[in-house]
Amino acid sequence: MNVAFLSPYFPPHYHPFCRHLKDAGVSVLGIGDAAYDLLSRQVREALTEYYRTESLHDYDALLRACGYFIHRYGRLDRFESLNEFWLDTEARIRDDFNIPGVRGEQIQFIRRKSKMKETFRKAGVSVAQGRVANSLEEGRDFAAAAGYPIVAKPDAGVGALDTFRLETDADLERFYRKKPDVDYFLEAFVTGTIVSFDGLADRDGRAVFHTAHVFSQGIMETVNEARHIYYHSLREVPEDLEALGLRCLEAFQVRERFFHIEFFRTPDGGLVGLEVNMRPPGGFTTDMFNYACDIDIYRAWAHLLAYGDAGLAGYRRDYYCCYASRKARYAYRYDHQTILDRFGDRIRQVESVPGVFSSALGDVGYIFRSPDLEEMREIAAFIQATEGKGTA
Repeated sequence: MNVAFLSPYFPPHYHPFCRHLKDAGVSVLGIGDAAYDLLSRQVREALTEYYRTESLHDYDALLRACGYFIHRYGRLDRFESLNEFWLDTEARIRDDFNIPGVRGEQIQFIRRKSKMKETFRKAGVSVAQGRVANSLEEGRDFAAAAGYPIVAKPDAGVGALDTFRLETDADLERFYRKKPDVDYFLEAFVTGTIVSFDGLADRDGRAVFHTAHVFSQGIMETVNEARHIYYHSLREVPEDLEALGLRCLEAFQVRERFFHIEFFRTPDGGLVGLEVNMRPPGGFTTDMFNYACDIDIYRAWAHLLAYGDAGLAGYRRDYYCCYASRKARYAYRYDHQTILDRFGDRIRQVESVPGVFSSALGDVGYIFRSPDLEEMREIAAFIQATEGKGTA
């Protein structure tokens, strides 16, 4: 089996996906724009061969890379990156080389917010009012119908990049004066807690692993207001969230892929669909899968591709697992050593966050687990306590 892997060095902690593929007997063929000598030892050892291009945005260069690998190894069985930024490129390559996976005719439904809404509705999921609105006149029409506040986000954006909450007509006018030259989607603001349905689906669309997470606030607020974030997994997935999540897997035709499906849990207890991401959840959530359930999700994904079986039968969610960020701009009440002294038996990982992710995930992230929800909350509050102001 031959798997071409685009940008295998980013995010940096994703190299185990490639390593486990290689351990399963797969030829792992990396394509990237970084010099081979600058790749980490873990990435180099996980690859069968590496093809360097000057730019991953040069599609002709990617075609040449794939052609080279086909000449050397034979047909490409998969083309992957597990990175939302490259979803369109992945689909285009699969079309051109007839590789299984998400194809061009499907990509708009997992990339464009407007198309996601249509598919959510087909799955029987409630969604907030929204529309593509690229002019001030269209924006005013939407605001008049939906009322403020509204959220403006790129229709095909990545994460919370260039996403804004608009409170007034003046905000709306200011936004359209500076609006980037891409399609923008306006959406009625929904009050609620963000929850997600996350996991891995097999070739038939069955969830071979799934869990749920609860977020302290949205990424938009975290980025735009420079706030802390923490989020944690649940030991028991709420029945309504599981039911809607599984319906979405079918509606979005999720096959042999990770999924991250976001909802608002509204004050009345209902669920409103927010968006889908057909890749692993962001940040270090794949590591959190492992700590919460004592599994190896990297190996499971590799075995799913190589053998058609993730090997996760009988997994259990024995722990709540939490990610809590810290930001360099804050003065904290407790230093790192004090945190380790008090909760070292619960803390599983401490990460320095790459700069491109730090606005959302902080400069440092603590990952910890506990079988007890209240203890988990206590640890998060302790980590994020700031001098004289409690938690930020």
